[in-house]
This record gives sequence, C-alpha cells and structure tokens, in this order.
Amino acid sequence: MKTRVFIDGSSGTAGLRIRQRIAARDDIELLEAPYEKRRDPETRKEAINAADVAILCLPDEGSVEAVALVESQTVAVIDTSTAHRTAPGWDYGFPELAGRREKIRASKRIANPGCHAGGFIVLVEPLVAAGIVPPELGLTCFSLTGYSGGGKKMIAEYESGGRDPLLDSPRLYGLGQTHKHLREMTVIPGLQTPPVFCPIVADYCCGMGLMLGLETEKPAAEVVNACLEGGVLCLTAKNKVRLLPPLNIPAGLLDKAAGIIKTACAE
Repeated sequence: MKTRVFIDGSSGTAGLRIRQRIAARDDIELLEAPYEKRRDPETRKEAINAADVAILCLPDEGSVEAVALVESQTVAVIDTSTAHRTAPGWDYGFPELAGRREKIRASKRIANPGCHAGGFIVLVEPLVAAGIVPPELGLTCFSLTGYSGGGKKMIAEYESGGRDPLLDSPRLYGLGQTHKHLREMTVIPGLQTPPVFCPIVADYCCGMGLMLGLETEKPAAEVVNACLEGGVLCLTAKNKVRLLPPLNIPAGLLDKAAGIIKTACAE
C-alpha cells in the first residue's frame, strides 16, 4: 500500500522541491488539491486528513492554521516553517542529533529544522552535552547561505537580467538579532543565552557554510595546537577558537571531535 502524501503549499519554493523529489517514487501517492482551490480551507482540510503524511510548506501563520484543520489521529504532520520548532508536543526533525531518530520515527508532529539553525545546532549540541560549552556561555556565529532560501522574491532578484550590482557581493542581514532561527538555536542545544548571530546571503543558489567562535579559558593558540595534534582542524581568531565544520559530518566523527576539543581545553 502506498503512503499518501499531501503538500500544503506545493507551489512555493520548498513545496516545489519536495514535490519534485517524491514525484518519481512508486511507493508514494501524491494527493493534490485543484490549483484554483489550493487555498480553500475545506479543500485543504479534506486533503490533510486523507493523507498519511501532510507536509506544510507555508509561512508561520499558514502552518498554524493548517495544524488547526487536522482531525485525523493517524496523519503525521511535517512543518517546514518556524512556527513549531520549539513548541510543546512537536519533535525537532534532526535525526542525527543524539536520541532523536526513534522519536522522529514515531512522531505525528515533526518540525523541520531551519537552515542556519541546523548548521549551528549540529556542532553546538554535542559541545554542550560534552561539557565543553557551558549553557550560559555567549557564542558568536557566522553563517553563509545561497539566495534560494529567500524564496521566490529573492530568487527573482538575483536571477533577473538587470539586477542591482550590489548583489554581486555577500550581504549581511539580521543585524538586529531578531532572526527567526535564534529561538531554536538557543533552545534545541540547551543554551541559556542566544548566540550573537550574523547570517550572510551570497551570489549562489544553494549551499551553506558555518563558522563558530569559542572563547576558551586557555589561550586559543594552545587549544588549537592541541586540537590539531588530536586530528581536529581549527583556527584561531584573535582570542577565540574558530571552528568551520562540514555540515554533513557523521555523528560518530562529530562525537570524536567533541572529545578531542574537550581534552584540548582541559589540558
């Protein structure tokens, strides 16, 4: 029997990509609402409750409205917005984090991680769990992303023929420290203080890079040298240890690196 999937918001950037990825699978039946009724509450309600999995590709307000339409006890809801990432009753959809894979497998309410947040959390949560980063420590984070994360409007800005020459260079944004990913970047890894976060958008479509700075009690150069001897590549940034992790690092390798960093800080 095929798994029935409904994508609420299938005409947006995220929805289109998800649809493209699952359309060719022969084990999934894609439920679709007529285009002219895609925003009709009753049509959406019927489709959501007929599905085994409902994927919400909507703004925060739209996702909250969609969840209110759920009556079925069997449908699993995956929300790609920020609305439910730290909400009670929802599981954070990052199976690579310790202890989360089985919870996600059994969950009926799954919040998809944010892009910047995912890169930050995959590095910081193991460091907090290992006791290397105290929960009250203030962290700084720079995260570089492509323009596709800004949706249709930003994609059009970057890909138009007569675009602004300023778009040729990377741009800082969110400098007011109100970025919508900050809450999950604080809550999920168990921090008490939100990081100082500087997101950057650059002139490429997709892909991310992340840099994290740690201020250590020992001189940063000593910590870095000990890490290098243990097999962890990191750099100094004035009085901080600078980490630039690959965002596809396996969990076992990440735990090993965390142990090496902990030893380097303690010696």
